[in-house]
Amino acid sequence: MTLIDQFTSQYGPMSKMDAFGYLKHLDEHPDEPRRHGKIVMVTADTPLKASRGEGKTTTTIALIDALRARGIDAAAVLRQPSMGITAAGSKGGASGGGKASLEHAELVDWGLCGEMGAIEAAQNLLVSFAEKAIDDGLIDTILVPRVSEVPSRSLRHITVDHGKGDVAERVVLTPTCELMQIVVLSHSMEEIGERVAVMVAGTKDGVPVTFGSFIDLWRITNILTDAVKPARTQTRQGSPVYVHCGPFANVSLGIPSLVSVRMACALHDVVVVEAGYGADAGAQKWLDIACREYGAQWPAAAVIVTRATTWRDDPTLSWRYPFHVQRLEMLDIPTFPLINLWEGEDGQVEELRATAKKAEFREPIIGNLFRDGGDALVKQLDPFVRTLEAGSAPAQRHSHRGMSLIENAKWIAEHAYGVPADRVRLRDGFVDSLSDADELCSQLGLSIDDLAFVAVKSPATMTDDDSAPEDRRTVTLKKVEVHAGAGVVQVNLTTSLTTPMPKIV
Repeated sequence: MTLIDQFTSQYGPMSKMDAFGYLKHLDEHPDEPRRHGKIVMVTADTPLKASRGEGKTTTTIALIDALRARGIDAAAVLRQPSMGITAAGSKGGASGGGKASLEHAELVDWGLCGEMGAIEAAQNLLVSFAEKAIDDGLIDTILVPRVSEVPSRSLRHITVDHGKGDVAERVVLTPTCELMQIVVLSHSMEEIGERVAVMVAGTKDGVPVTFGSFIDLWRITNILTDAVKPARTQTRQGSPVYVHCGPFANVSLGIPSLVSVRMACALHDVVVVEAGYGADAGAQKWLDIACREYGAQWPAAAVIVTRATTWRDDPTLSWRYPFHVQRLEMLDIPTFPLINLWEGEDGQVEELRATAKKAEFREPIIGNLFRDGGDALVKQLDPFVRTLEAGSAPAQRHSHRGMSLIENAKWIAEHAYGVPADRVRLRDGFVDSLSDADELCSQLGLSIDDLAFVAVKSPATMTDDDSAPEDRRTVTLKKVEVHAGAGVVQVNLTTSLTTPMPKIV
């Protein structure tokens, strides 16, 4: 029996990994054998339509299958999908497609091993405690929202105790909630408990009240016992895959749990991490939140997925893909374009290679991954493999803690969206929202400038109008919301709808 087997249990057709326990054991036994896997980040072009996937998960699966076919010990860490949005066809699931698929794909796409349900139950229990705290006179408003996997528009703002207390509440998607963020960013059950203690239940006479001041948090963490354990599955070709946390890079973190990635790096030589939506969303958050603020490993290489038609469908948006590639290259991340072909597009390969050469990209990786899986990539990976083998572990990047929130927003706008600081706008009401958030932090003994910055925006745009000429693109700051337990501050950006209603397909 290997060491990791001691921290693994069977959970139906999948395995559950006690990543916290395994990593604690490694920390306490520094001589224990372990790998020091390098991170490869898979991200994508900003999608032209929220309902059209570029193929990140399919690429991730095909890539590890191809690497393992070349004798490299590679694994992937994927995010869980959100059931409601996946069902509506607004985005893909978390299981790839065709030959580049996972075993038990239906379980991955429809609830996995109950992690999302456990997080939903735990946060809703917190809200129930907050409602009881109102009855007991401990708070007079509730700030923590209830959560649901498939909420209705009618639940966005609700009133409970109608006619008596008329308590205002709201409902958000489970994958976007603060408790999900806490699980993504924590490295132990003790840390989860500490973070939940700092979550703001509500206010009493205008002063914030945290859950740690009036409940026993181990009722909550017990619910999460299995939810905090990554699930282990495999591709149809037998390559190892870990799935844990992380949907919605446009309105939340959009990355897998940090503990699942750390565990995978201790078990494998190359770990492919999927970052949600485009490079302006999940990749930005992996680099600027996971790496800069929470100590995650800087990628040794990146793959940016796009469709063959993306460069031609809308000429006014053709600037976005080169921008993503060049941005990551400027961050010393060797970045490889990957063009995911669909049926009928094989004849375009030479034209696509010429386009990539003209753009001064690295040699592109091109293939129909749905049809051919990793077989399409094996012979194309020589430059990619050489880069991984030659590179050393990248240095840790500097934190943005202490940078003012507005300056941080301007930095992200310039570096992640290509909009200079002087074209960052403040919508009416933003300053008041920032002032309220700053006051809440002060009352909690926190500095808002020490919280990690989470951009909340549409998945389909980088600026207020991506079709505008370069010298006229702007980014508008709209609203600020503090998640003290998670250690993040969310800032709504751009004038586009944050979460456009999905198109049923």
